[in-house]
Amino acid sequence: MSVAVRLGILGGTLDPVHVGHVETALAARDALALDRILLLPSRVPPHRPIQPAASAFHRFAMTALAVNGVDGLAASDVELTAPGTSYTAGTLERFHASGVAAWQIFFILGVDAFAEIETWHRYPTVLGLANFVVVSRPGHDAARLVQRLPALAPRFTTPAAVPATDLPDTRIYLVSAATPDVSSTDIRNRLRSSGSIAGLVPEAVEQHIRQHALYCGGGSSTSLRTAADHLHGQN
Repeated sequence: MSVAVRLGILGGTLDPVHVGHVETALAARDALALDRILLLPSRVPPHRPIQPAASAFHRFAMTALAVNGVDGLAASDVELTAPGTSYTAGTLERFHASGVAAWQIFFILGVDAFAEIETWHRYPTVLGLANFVVVSRPGHDAARLVQRLPALAPRFTTPAAVPATDLPDTRIYLVSAATPDVSSTDIRNRLRSSGSIAGLVPEAVEQHIRQHALYCGGGSSTSLRTAADHLHGQN
């Protein structure tokens, strides 16, 4: 791939991807002037005891649909095609191997996820593999991380301090933004009880979920061929 000057990465199970993921990516893009942001569905999420309800194919398809036409956002299968558990450290090192320097990468996540950073695989080494962009979530202000994780206080900064060139140390950017109060767990629960998910996921994602009866019991067993035909307009 062509290397962007500033590359954002937003990973996660994305089961399913929702408007909160998209808005978080956009908040990071706008705050840090990122050239491109990749949304990466994970193959085997390390912090989730129950594996994804939807197949890797469907999660990637939904992610691609969610970012279609959104300026600067794209879906990537980097983690889906890599063997083993989808550890962030390994993913970032794969980007390094492709020619992207640590200072160019901005790993995007919510406050609640970053609050557990000390439990991550290869912590604290992982913090040196990219810049981290921590975006506020409803009820979770990014600025409060300074008190919650005092050992990392010297690394916290604001988007106003965007580096223009290679720096000896990566940074942790705290971004305050009004992102939607949405969760994949709530969406799956709504679907299992035949509830509405209107406005919680992009319209194209909802259409895909309905088309393949995902999260309604047996939806993820839809054949890859049938799903692929649908995506390419061959049904």
